Amino acid sequence: MVSVEERFMSIATLKNLYHEEKGQDLIEYALVAALIALGAVTAMQGVATGLNNAFSSISSSLTASVA
Repeated sequence: MVSVEERFMSIATLKNLYHEEKGQDLIEYALVAALIALGAVTAMQGVATGLNNAFSSISSSLTASVA
């Protein structure tokens, strides 16, 4: 059986955790970093596609010139 004092202490502990804001900054920074990483990956995929097309074009031009 849980005493009234123990129950009050656990409720007080939960209230303190609810009002604690130290971890919020870390979560916000992690979300911003994830968003930046997602944007960087998307941008790099576009650049990679453009480079691949450019080198393919150069390769076909060189092949046509040699033949």
